[in-house]
Amino acid sequence: MDRIDELFPNYSADGQELIRSAFCIASDALSGYTRNNGHPFIEHPIAVARIAADEIGLPAECIAAVFIHEAMRLNPGMTFMDVRENLAAIPEVKLKDFGKDIYTIVDGLNKIATIKPKDTRLEAENYKKLIVSYSRDPRVTVLKIADRLEIMRSLSMFPKLSRERKILETLMLYIPLAHQLGLYNMKSEMEDIYFQYAEPEQYRAITNKLKSTEKDRQKLMTQFIGPLKQKLSDAGIAYKLKIRTKTAYSIWKKMQKQKVPFEGVYDVFAIRFIIDCEPERKTEHDLCWKVFSYVTEEYESDTKRLRDWLSNPKPNGYESLHITVKNKEGAYLEVQIRTKRMDEMAENGLASHWSYKGIKHEASLDKWLVSVRYALEHPKGAAGDIAAEYYEDDLPEPPSKEIFVFTPTGELRKLPVGATLLDFAFDIHTNLGVKCTGGKVNGKAVSIKEVLKTGDVIEIMSGKNQKPNSGWLNIAITSKARTKIKQKLSEAEFQKANEGKELLERRLKNWKMEISDEILASFLKKKGFKTLNAFYAAIGEEELDITEIKNFIAEQGKTADEPLENSNEIHKVSHVQSSKSTDDIFVIDAKNLKNLDYRMAKCCNPVFGDDVFGFVSIKDGIKIHRMSCPNAARLMEMYPYRIQKVRWSDTPSTSTFQTSVRIIAALEPSVINEIIDVVNSFKASIRSFSFNENGRGGTYDISMKIAVTSNMELDKVLSQIRALKNTIKVSRG
Repeated sequence: MDRIDELFPNYSADGQELIRSAFCIASDALSGYTRNNGHPFIEHPIAVARIAADEIGLPAECIAAVFIHEAMRLNPGMTFMDVRENLAAIPEVKLKDFGKDIYTIVDGLNKIATIKPKDTRLEAENYKKLIVSYSRDPRVTVLKIADRLEIMRSLSMFPKLSRERKILETLMLYIPLAHQLGLYNMKSEMEDIYFQYAEPEQYRAITNKLKSTEKDRQKLMTQFIGPLKQKLSDAGIAYKLKIRTKTAYSIWKKMQKQKVPFEGVYDVFAIRFIIDCEPERKTEHDLCWKVFSYVTEEYESDTKRLRDWLSNPKPNGYESLHITVKNKEGAYLEVQIRTKRMDEMAENGLASHWSYKGIKHEASLDKWLVSVRYALEHPKGAAGDIAAEYYEDDLPEPPSKEIFVFTPTGELRKLPVGATLLDFAFDIHTNLGVKCTGGKVNGKAVSIKEVLKTGDVIEIMSGKNQKPNSGWLNIAITSKARTKIKQKLSEAEFQKANEGKELLERRLKNWKMEISDEILASFLKKKGFKTLNAFYAAIGEEELDITEIKNFIAEQGKTADEPLENSNEIHKVSHVQSSKSTDDIFVIDAKNLKNLDYRMAKCCNPVFGDDVFGFVSIKDGIKIHRMSCPNAARLMEMYPYRIQKVRWSDTPSTSTFQTSVRIIAALEPSVINEIIDVVNSFKASIRSFSFNENGRGGTYDISMKIAVTSNMELDKVLSQIRALKNTIKVSRG
């Protein structure tokens, strides 16, 4: 018997020949390599292959793939062509080639081996998805978990820093994946090894308590099952039992979550009744409740811990009865009661274990992982087996809505499929995006149009004179990149518009001419400008000759007429793109641009937080009006082309806003002091105050101007004034 017969005795002659061929290639390629303990490196792939074969039950193709992958991983220059040539050079094997399945698995394992998580704790979900996205054959992910289990079993040989990194990766990446795949024994073992190294003192305490109480649990089990067996047998109920003890790690997690000692964890020991009956809902429910009644008749139950997922199944379809009971000695035990159909559903169907334990997932990923479980349960090769057809050319594709790429330092970035180098630049930082001139993908120089794919390593090139142009919107697909590009284009247009406006005003002054609203509207219509901003920008860009405007004014023979009042309050405004609309929006009190003026309209005195709009004036920039302004309807009807959408910035740059308030109050001597006291009790100050006595009406007519920080603060002031005993009416001016 050769070594392969000894290591992998459960495979057919053909399967062993396949494994033997791959083993020979790996032995040759890994010759001279050693592990951290000084032993030959070939021990690692052998151990991984044994886990895949004996503990998971994967077919011979997967075992062969493990050896070929390790040979290629430690020899980065080796290609699949080299593998074929090496295979042909082995005289003792008859195999001509390994076939498509094996190369697909090896390719996936090779790609996963290149993953070097920069910060596993922050990027765990993305790295898990990346591992799965590299796995066109679902068995790739399973083999990677087997590989990680072998590393965890050998953890003591690694240096401290390497060991700490591996246990963190295992906790954040591989344990959740094993859980999702239903590889519960492997998951539990990795958890306990992690626990042993991460919390050695706690691990020893819990494992020692488990050992010391093992005989007690055995005695408890015997005592508990005895009377129930008899009752169930007498009732003619067919069933089987699943009995388990929680792992040390699971116990520790529950102790942490519930803030209880070891003795306070009720479900250290649990028993599950699985009833064998026809899958008819009424019959199932009746039998479950019947078993439940036997259990609760025999043992005292904790009704607070009753979980009835029979009457009200979980949204994912999970059905079961859970109850915690206490025996005469005061020991607690969790009991789960379900039928065979329910158990299969909980383990393999819609309510699979990874789902009802609350592991974060996506529907597409779950569906794909279900196919992995199917693959494990239905190995390829049996004649007439439907699984043989399953693995031909229609391997399930992993989720394809996202790609995962890397910075040169190894930082992982997630982007949508179809994302370009330009999208990546903006994802890193807006300033890098706007200056992006191109880059390198896997060391090769490319343009900003380059479409990226999973696994690419990207370096961005930038230039200080680079600026976005409208063509970039045809290249970028991510919302972040497109929003920032539109914003930069709008800012550039507004700067040019400001320059154009100043230039036009100087020329008109030199020509001693004015341009009225009517003439301006006619000119914009004639030249096809949709907005006043575009008109001024065309002047600033020298795309429009100002003499055309001069000639047009002369032809019309009219002068400018400014309909709005002047204001002494001048502020700054920025021009950005709305994320919800294609219309331009001005941001009031923004600080990122200079020389862009607006004024608060005196007719309605807007306050930070009011619902407002802007009116573009000829001389005074943008006038900000409240939507409830008395002039709003007239302005919107007569000058729709000059109405500008505006919104407040997140916080005002000015400290206060002035507004007028009119109050009608009873003619009582104390009322004026009461009103002043109310204003002073808030973040407000009185700037002017006047009143008239209406003797015939018996009232004060009070007018005041107050400074407030926002409309919310103003509302508080007005509300408190209205609440005064002698106040009759309060309104804003």
